[in-house]
Amino acid sequence: MSPGVWSQLGERAPVWPGRFEPLGATWGEESTNFAVHAPRATRAWVCLLDDAGVETRHALTEHTLGTWHGALPGVTPGTAYGFRLDGPWEPAAGSRFNPAKLLLDPYARAISGRLVPDASVYAHDLADPGQRSDLDSAGQVPVAVVVGPDTFDWGGERPRRQRWRDTVIYELHVKGMTALHDRVPEHLRGTYAGLAEPAVTDYLRDLGVTAVELLPVHHFLSEPAVTARGLVNYWGYNSIGFFAPHAAYSSTGDRGAQVTEFKAMVRAFHTAGIEVYLDVVYNHTAEAGPDGPSLAFRGYDDLGFYRRPADHPGDGVEDVYWDATGCGNTVDTDDPFALRVILDSLRYWTEEMHVDGFRFDLLPALSRTDRELDMRSRFMTAVGQDPVLRGVKLIAEPWDATMDGYNVGNCPPPWVEWNDHYRDTMRDFWRGRTAGIREVATRLAGSSDLYADDGRSPYASVNFVTAHDGFTVRDLVSYDRKHNAANGEDDRDGTDGNRSSNHGVEGETDDPDVLARRRRTAANLMATLCLSNGVPMITAGDERGRTQRGNNNAYCQDNEISWIDWRSDDAWLDVYEVTKAALRLRREHPALRQRHWFEGRPTMTGGPKDLAWLHPAGREMTTDDWHDESLRTLGMFVLGTPLRSPGPRGEQQSDRSFVLYFHAGPDPVDVVLPTNRWARSGEVVLSTDPGITHGATVTDGQVLALSGPSVVVLRET
Repeated sequence: MSPGVWSQLGERAPVWPGRFEPLGATWGEESTNFAVHAPRATRAWVCLLDDAGVETRHALTEHTLGTWHGALPGVTPGTAYGFRLDGPWEPAAGSRFNPAKLLLDPYARAISGRLVPDASVYAHDLADPGQRSDLDSAGQVPVAVVVGPDTFDWGGERPRRQRWRDTVIYELHVKGMTALHDRVPEHLRGTYAGLAEPAVTDYLRDLGVTAVELLPVHHFLSEPAVTARGLVNYWGYNSIGFFAPHAAYSSTGDRGAQVTEFKAMVRAFHTAGIEVYLDVVYNHTAEAGPDGPSLAFRGYDDLGFYRRPADHPGDGVEDVYWDATGCGNTVDTDDPFALRVILDSLRYWTEEMHVDGFRFDLLPALSRTDRELDMRSRFMTAVGQDPVLRGVKLIAEPWDATMDGYNVGNCPPPWVEWNDHYRDTMRDFWRGRTAGIREVATRLAGSSDLYADDGRSPYASVNFVTAHDGFTVRDLVSYDRKHNAANGEDDRDGTDGNRSSNHGVEGETDDPDVLARRRRTAANLMATLCLSNGVPMITAGDERGRTQRGNNNAYCQDNEISWIDWRSDDAWLDVYEVTKAALRLRREHPALRQRHWFEGRPTMTGGPKDLAWLHPAGREMTTDDWHDESLRTLGMFVLGTPLRSPGPRGEQQSDRSFVLYFHAGPDPVDVVLPTNRWARSGEVVLSTDPGITHGATVTDGQVLALSGPSVVVLRET
């Protein structure tokens, strides 16, 4: 063992034996138990730090089933601590034990402090990576915090368990949602408590949102390369604490109060009738590749926690990670302990923090057996069999950073998926770049080509036109190319395939004609999203014209580029009204959010079809029409009575029928309303065409003049 600076602190009296379960720090009235899993380590210490950062080190002498453990009397909640481990130093064989590194507890419920990009945070010598560094990392790394017993008063709140077909998701960033919100108290802006304010919950409920999907709130760190450019990791896809709410989002401090504040936020959302989903990043950690810092998992069991290539499984030749994430490392869910950490974390957020669901970043990176994509992998099987997790909402980002990791349409029930086919199809349709409307119809009806063959319902498709990664809707109609210079990567980052249209002018403009066309296209995109079969997901601020100034990869922009501007003077409030109206129609009419697939045939003998596609001439679409690549206008008849889905007691459900027109052509077009004996008259209940007013009445056979790209919804009267 090298005599580094840390060894000068001296050891204190031996600790009590304690217990090897549960893992982490467990406070009790008599003592606090510490347990950390490190099966290959030869020595272990728990290190307590006072408010001045002075460290007291206690040797853990008990080692049970791979876990080092012990109990200390007199440790109070709020105490900062970490672990130090010793063992073999053989980096090429995946063994990186270094007692000079103060390590985070993988099961820490709260984390305090920040990472300082310093040579001491690396287990290896930067000048000679094969050698162990004796520089002490204490003071340069975040530390864990002992959390007291759970006494939070949930006030009788219970998870909503909302049906997927009734769900509308709003993807938001904890800080960005309220950092500029003038109706949130200034000291709460950008925090969990800020999200709990009525100004936020009332706004979302009034808009029609039923669930928020929070960008990563597991405690995360900024990459050294990012901080070297004077920036930070804003999105949070760089986790280091799978059990700890990110401390920077707390208005009440980072010594355990962030846990209570997070719970209060969840309670406020639930009280408002809104579910809470977490965007979780279990596929990689902030420790990056083999040349990255040693902060937690690497210091406990590097070989077990991170995947290696098949030809370098810790063979002593060189230390190489297998990377399916593009972030330097991939968590190895074939390893029993790595899998346990993930499952324990999911259960913790479900049972103790009361969240309702999870969106899994780069799910295929987790769903592998010996690096091969496998929907029956240990991870997928364990989640599907877990009595807690199989009852929560599970959302897949069904791709990773590898060539074979694209898995849209292949996740098993009960998983639902982000559907990028929907995103790309609708972007192309509304910018006039589709070869006809065949795929448009498929996406509007729920993407049966992706989800019907394995017994899943239309709600397996989470529909979106934008997400945190890429242009906002306003930028989608204002820019032809990315403008990412602020990221400091010479505009090399971010996709070049935006499927966007600037409507003749790149960026912001005062031209009233250009602005009108942009806002109309934005309204068309939002209306289409809200009225398509499946689960709509809105990116925060899209409904009111949020802009990132053309930045399509704002992961490192913790500033006004990413934050929502809540002022009304530059907001696209007309788009907001269309979005709100479309969501109200969806909420009030089960015909517009059906669980069963449309079959294109009557639901009762002699009745109309449950779904009919209409040509502008007023007839049903023919085979030739479907292959007409010049067609830019489509009508969609949706039957209201009877619906295929029964009511909660098996009763037949009835609704009013609808005709929805989607016209993406640049020129005016006349559409003839279909003539039939079931729905002879109707009213306009939504229109993005300024020449067709809300509340106008129509009759079958009437000609409806659409003046340009527009969505018009007619409801049977």
